[in-house]
Amino acid sequence: MSRRSPVVSQSLGLSVATGLYGISFGALGVAAGLNLWQVVALSALMFTGGSQFAFIGVLAGGGGGPAAFGASALLGVRNAVYGMQINALVRPGRTPLAAHVTIDESTALALSQDDPRERRRAFWLTGVGIWLLWNLFTTVGALAGQAMGDPKAWGLDGAAVAAFLGLLWPRLKGREPWALAVVAGLVTALAAPVLPAGLPLLVAAVVAAAWGLWVLEPGNGRTPRVWKRGQA
Repeated sequence: MSRRSPVVSQSLGLSVATGLYGISFGALGVAAGLNLWQVVALSALMFTGGSQFAFIGVLAGGGGGPAAFGASALLGVRNAVYGMQINALVRPGRTPLAAHVTIDESTALALSQDDPRERRRAFWLTGVGIWLLWNLFTTVGALAGQAMGDPKAWGLDGAAVAAFLGLLWPRLKGREPWALAVVAGLVTALAAPVLPAGLPLLVAAVVAAAWGLWVLEPGNGRTPRVWKRGQA
């Protein structure tokens, strides 16, 4: 009897752990002013947690749709980088579906495998598993958010911004991320008095994207960050 690949249990664990965050996104999406179907569609179609929380964070802060889409799109640029790494694992006919489930978790687990077959298995199991559970729990969270009524009565009107900061905090390891966070914070603080609500965050996102391009640009004396085998 063949032993089950450890990738299966790893993918399942990641899917459940990540999918559960969909509950908070669903509830906070409703608190930011979206209805049930808008929240569900956002999770199903955008499907990248950082960008989704940025989107509702801008809305909760008083920003409009264009600013929210701009901020979320800039944060989603990293998925294009992941796509270049994952492309070799995917058959041509499955590229559109693979692009949709190319996220932090599916990329990390796939590229941490040595065997090409296990890489493909890790990518698909994790990507599809998280998509299914993320959307299921998003719906649960949105229904709970609707049942709670006025978000201000529960103190949830500013929770979307706090949730986004919660996603950001674990990434602030080392001097470079802290320096970028400080610069982006200063840009936001300076832009807030003179720009409409939501646009300061978009400006800060542009600054962060420019920083990232400079770091990754060949020939500038800096080493690009890439996924390494064994790194989850």
